[in-house]
Amino acid sequence: MNILERREGAVTILQLNRPEVLNALNAALMEELTDRLAVLAVDEQVRVVILTGGAKAFAAGADIAELHGQTAASVVSAPVINRFDALRQFPKPLIAAVSGWALGGGLELVMACDMVIAGDNAHFGQPEIKIGVIPGGGGTQRLTQLVGKMRAMEMILTGEPVDADQAYRMGLVNQVVPAEDVVGAAKALAEKIAKMPPIAVQLAKEAVLAAPDLPLEAGMRFERRLFALLFGTDDQKEGMQAFLDKRAPHFEGH
Repeated sequence: MNILERREGAVTILQLNRPEVLNALNAALMEELTDRLAVLAVDEQVRVVILTGGAKAFAAGADIAELHGQTAASVVSAPVINRFDALRQFPKPLIAAVSGWALGGGLELVMACDMVIAGDNAHFGQPEIKIGVIPGGGGTQRLTQLVGKMRAMEMILTGEPVDADQAYRMGLVNQVVPAEDVVGAAKALAEKIAKMPPIAVQLAKEAVLAAPDLPLEAGMRFERRLFALLFGTDDQKEGMQAFLDKRAPHFEGH
């Protein structure tokens, strides 16, 4: 089993489980991960998902033993690269809890998530250039969006990693916590989000993800349409009535 799963209330924790190879990403693991996310996407009891790895590594990159010997044609036709996009399309908040190494495909997996909690032992990098290739799971695009051209260019062209504090200053992670607290901190964030109205959370995520791809005027129109749609939900009525009543709201996702 490449993915371990446990549920804690409205939060589900998925753990990469190939510790013998530092959670190197192969086709089987990525297929299992995206299959699990497809199930969680339609499970109304699940409001937030945390993705984590082990103490030594979140994921140390792609499984080079599997990639070695591939041809241009086989790589183009392989579904594994497209599975990074499946993570980005997951409709619920997805939080990465990272200890140790997140390199290559591991960093691309992290960047496909919505928020990142890093342990103080975490290191992030795109070292593909050192083995004669470039990032292939979105690294050149998402890293540039997150940290800017100059920093992305340096990380990708040298292959050198950055530590957790550097990643925080660059805007690559949300928080840095002691390594032993990384899942707990991610869970605390997840539980805070899980208390919010789930339809509004999903539409807010959709709007934020659309922002880099839309001109400002088009993005504003998109935001206003989603804003108006929420006035057709029971949670909007409950939230505003609770505010007027000076009580805590109870959101049910309707």
